Amino acid sequence: MEEMEEELKCPVCGSFYREPIILPCSHNLCQACARNILVQTPESESPQSRRASGSGVSDYDYLDLDKMSLYSEADSGYGSYGGFASAPTTPCQKSPNGVRVFPPAMPPPATHLSPALAPVPRNSCITCPQCHRSLILDDRGLRGFPKNRVLEGVIDRYQQSKAAALKCQLCEKAPKEATVMCEQCDVFYCDPCRLRCHPPRGPLAKHRLVPPAQGRVSRRLSPRKVSTCTDHELENHSMYCVQCKMPVCYQCLEEGKHSSHEVKALGAMWKLHKSQLSQALNGLSDRAKEAKEFLVQLRNMVQQIQENSVEFEACLVAQCDALIDALNRRKAQLLARVNKEHEHKLKVVRDQISHCTVKLRQTTGLMEYCLEVIKENDPSGFLQISDALIRRVHLTEDQWGKGTLTPRMTTDFDLSLDNSPLLQSIHQLDFVQVKASSPVPATPILQLEECCTHNNSATLSWKQPPLSTVPAEGYILELDDGNGGQFREVYVGKETMCTVDGLHFNSTYNARVKAFNKTGVSQYSKTLVLQTSEDTDSEEQTLPFPVPSERLPLRRMSPFSSTLNLQPSFPGRSYFDLRSSPHQLSLHSSLQSLNAPGCSFETQSAPYSQLVDIKKLLAVAWFAFDPGSAHSDIILSNDNLTVTCSSYDDRVVLGKTGFSRGVHYWELTVDRYDNHPDPAFGVARMDVMKDVMLGKDDKAWAITEGGITKGATIGVLLDLNRKTLTFFINDEQQGPIAFENVEGLFFPAVSLNRNVQVTLHTGLPVPDFYSSRASIA
Repeated sequence: MEEMEEELKCPVCGSFYREPIILPCSHNLCQACARNILVQTPESESPQSRRASGSGVSDYDYLDLDKMSLYSEADSGYGSYGGFASAPTTPCQKSPNGVRVFPPAMPPPATHLSPALAPVPRNSCITCPQCHRSLILDDRGLRGFPKNRVLEGVIDRYQQSKAAALKCQLCEKAPKEATVMCEQCDVFYCDPCRLRCHPPRGPLAKHRLVPPAQGRVSRRLSPRKVSTCTDHELENHSMYCVQCKMPVCYQCLEEGKHSSHEVKALGAMWKLHKSQLSQALNGLSDRAKEAKEFLVQLRNMVQQIQENSVEFEACLVAQCDALIDALNRRKAQLLARVNKEHEHKLKVVRDQISHCTVKLRQTTGLMEYCLEVIKENDPSGFLQISDALIRRVHLTEDQWGKGTLTPRMTTDFDLSLDNSPLLQSIHQLDFVQVKASSPVPATPILQLEECCTHNNSATLSWKQPPLSTVPAEGYILELDDGNGGQFREVYVGKETMCTVDGLHFNSTYNARVKAFNKTGVSQYSKTLVLQTSEDTDSEEQTLPFPVPSERLPLRRMSPFSSTLNLQPSFPGRSYFDLRSSPHQLSLHSSLQSLNAPGCSFETQSAPYSQLVDIKKLLAVAWFAFDPGSAHSDIILSNDNLTVTCSSYDDRVVLGKTGFSRGVHYWELTVDRYDNHPDPAFGVARMDVMKDVMLGKDDKAWAITEGGITKGATIGVLLDLNRKTLTFFINDEQQGPIAFENVEGLFFPAVSLNRNVQVTLHTGLPVPDFYSSRASIA
């Protein structure tokens, strides 16, 4: 009802219509407002002169728009008659609801008559403030317009529905709540006003007083005034003129201008037009429903854009950090080369200094010896050694020949770093769009958290890389025969999850997947190693990574079977629970984490050649952060493996997997560390406080300091067999066991603020030194 209120307000005064009249353009005006916007026209445009000249046949003569410019979106806000020099200029104003109206050229004369009965100046013109059509009034003036009784009734019902409590109509200041209504006086009274103005004596004693609510109903049900003909005020409307599209009276059909027009019964046309209006409303209702759904879609797009922006920003930061890390590594390599060249130059120069020093000492000694020999006065003795000394002096002089006193090494470094191509590449670094000639799709990524084996079946799931811009039309899943033989295609299609049944028990299978489109086929993904159970009588196993129930993976029999059916695989969610069974489920991969940023592989030409020993990875857990239980300020990306925060306060996020037994190890790398924040890493209960630092309550156990910087790797070792919790930073154990007597169900946990970003790495085996120490213990 509130949305309808604008339809019930006059475009001139902005209030609810009072005695509304219908203009020939079908718009409504208050009768008083219509009188206020009348404009007087020249004599030559009067209806009488137009009828006399034979140029008009209608009661309402619309002005020629070529001769009059009353409104223009491009003008200065003034309307004037363009064809008559004697016409006054009339400024344009705005009503309370923003519609432009045209006031009279001079104020209306004072009168004690009602607006309907007050005389209208001759040759008056009125302009509709909504569609701006202008028309000249005839001798009847405003009485020539029909009254809109339906609109009055709608306004009355709307105002009655808005009034919560009926007020007294005779209170002078603050009206009190009415207690009675007089049906004869049609007035609501409070108790003091009823005793003062309507005493129960004399003629008023016969009046009937009813409760206000009953009086409201009686008012609503009272018969309204029957609309009368505008040409014959004593006649009621009885027929409908089809040509003029207006109700007419009997006298109009006998004497008036409708005598030759087609007419129909008023009641029949009333029902017909109601039916047409209802049908039109049905179509409009459908459009309104579509508009509401479209608004919901737009609001969802706003939320999706925000989420995608956060995720894309995190990916962009990760890519830029990877570039910075690569540049830092290259910088370290170049500095090492410079240091090597520096040490080489120093060694050569120092060796030459040492050599020259020894020879100079020998030469100086020889010279001093020769001088002493020259001082001897014994000729025979001198001649005995003179020839040998002369030969030694010449030999020593020859040793100081050309090149001996020349430096073997220059002081300049013969290294020149050409960084212009790299700088140009950095300046040209920009986002790319999908090209018209699309290349082959990117290599798919196996989603290890959704891959599992069960008895003699295996479920595999994969996806496209997060920043891949090339769409894939389908995927090809390949499996070997379980004995290291050739790969065979077991599935080709658009699905990204497939369950293969009918495999051999106690066998090791290699699986890989590739994507294809019209251009070609991508490279194979990393090879995934799957181990099936030992025999068909094995008990039901607990899945480390249950498949979400809302996804229906394609279930496919083994390559040696032709059966194909669709059914869900292992719906629901369960905690990771290792059982001491000889038929333990296992999932093995050549990667510690396919989703970890910054991973590099040296043998990319043969990605499926890097296989890991199955026995070493028999009981590792793959999991990610849980967005459902995280604080609302937590921001997750990279398939929920990378986490940061939008708040300066510490917020907590838990892992999806809970542990109650066994030995488990996972690591977290610090991707961003600004302004010396204080992140915390550890484990927590499910009901831990999410809006404070981890460890502030009795539901969490964590490490908060000790060598944590950007690039650091924090290892968490939870040994529920020995009930201990140990921490590592960059592969170094932080003191002795951090916590003991750890019992119950625990979830990996992290608390951080917006200055920190960390990435989770799971599926890691327990460190070897701890395994050996535990076995000795």
